[in-house]
Amino acid sequence: MESDYIAKRITELRLKKGVAEHRMSLELGHSRSYMQGISSGRALPSMTEFLAICEYLGVSPRDFFEEDNINPPLLQETLDKLKTLSESDLMMVNTFIERLQK
Repeated sequence: MESDYIAKRITELRLKKGVAEHRMSLELGHSRSYMQGISSGRALPSMTEFLAICEYLGVSPRDFFEEDNINPPLLQETLDKLKTLSESDLMMVNTFIERLQK
C-alpha cells in the first residue's frame, strides 16, 4: 500500500470529522504542523501514532483501509445499534435496506 493512500485517507476522514490539521495535531499531542507533514506525504506516522490517529478519527484500523466505506464512524454507530435489536426488528431493517437498494 502506498503512503499516498494513507495521507489521502487520513485527510478524507479528518475532513469528515470537520477538524483542521493544526487542531488535530495539537489534540494528538504534537506540534501544529504534525498532521500537515503526514497529509502532504512528507512523513508517515509510526504504528503507535497510526493507532492514535484511528482512535481520534473514530475508526478501527480495518475501517481505515476499507476504501468503499466512506463514513466508518457512522457505519460503526449503526452496527452498534443494530446489535441491540431483536431478530424480528433486524429482519424488518433488512427488508427496508433491500427496498432502498432497488
